[in-house]
Amino acid sequence: MGRPERGHILDFILIAGGFVALMFGGEMLVKGAVSVASRMGISPMVIGLTLVGFGTSTPELLTSLQAAFAGSPGIAIGNVVGSNTANVLLILAVAALIAPIAVARDAFRRDGSVMIVASLACLAVVLSGSVGRLGGGLLVAGLAVYLVYTLWSERRRPSPAGEVYAHEAEAVPGGSPGLGASLGLFVLGLAITLAGARFLVQGAVGIATDFGVSEAVIGVTIVAIGTSLPELVTSVIAARKGEADVALGNVIGSNIFNILGILGVTALVHPLSVPAEIATRDIWVMLVAAGALIFVAVSGWRINRTEGAVMLGLYAAYLGWLVATL
Repeated sequence: MGRPERGHILDFILIAGGFVALMFGGEMLVKGAVSVASRMGISPMVIGLTLVGFGTSTPELLTSLQAAFAGSPGIAIGNVVGSNTANVLLILAVAALIAPIAVARDAFRRDGSVMIVASLACLAVVLSGSVGRLGGGLLVAGLAVYLVYTLWSERRRPSPAGEVYAHEAEAVPGGSPGLGASLGLFVLGLAITLAGARFLVQGAVGIATDFGVSEAVIGVTIVAIGTSLPELVTSVIAARKGEADVALGNVIGSNIFNILGILGVTALVHPLSVPAEIATRDIWVMLVAAGALIFVAVSGWRINRTEGAVMLGLYAAYLGWLVATL
């Protein structure tokens, strides 16, 4: 059954190489983009809202597009759903274990509400059985409305939410000197991220084929965790610097971008059929994770280490459930 042993080894090498390329390529891409924007005089708030959000979600976008073109909708959709679950129950949990997270009420009320609406929109399209160009277009339009409204409201009256976005931009390590070098860093990071996405999808499809595991399971686990590495690195760095609020803003922003941007753009480019496993299991886990985030955030407006440990335990239980049902 499947390919020879060396074929399995090659798949694992591709996945490992994809992880490394996504992590370093995504970091280079964000550094280059932020450096270019800063030199062009764009405010840290705008950079944090747009470039950091888009940049850290680039691995998810390229991976989902690669999977869609490869005829693997389970990986394409599972990547988005699994990444959003991992963002909350893994990445935010780890950040909270490093340092308790203070929740900015105004920022969370607005962006947390948008995250819930986006999650419900994701549920609607997943339960419909397919994500076509119309659904993808509506998701992308929702992202555009969110960005335009947020930028307009922040320019009209700066709020604590805008300060969170600015902190996200300032948390990105310093870029390279010079506009040309910054552009070069961005292009190189994009190329490495694209290669990493290709390696990851090829390895994931090979593992699913060789071991008889569904692509949906591979998508919500291996692929989702791999594409979430940039968010993990950014959040851990921010938490260790005592800027754990950046980790929370990063997770919420990433979840919004993943659904409205990544899933929306992927469906616009290549319509997707939804695997039954995602519709009956994983999308509900994603909603539970979003609900857990809302609960721990508003109960005292602080996410402490105990709550982080509980969320991490829930993620371990979810992974254990997937393994047990293989």
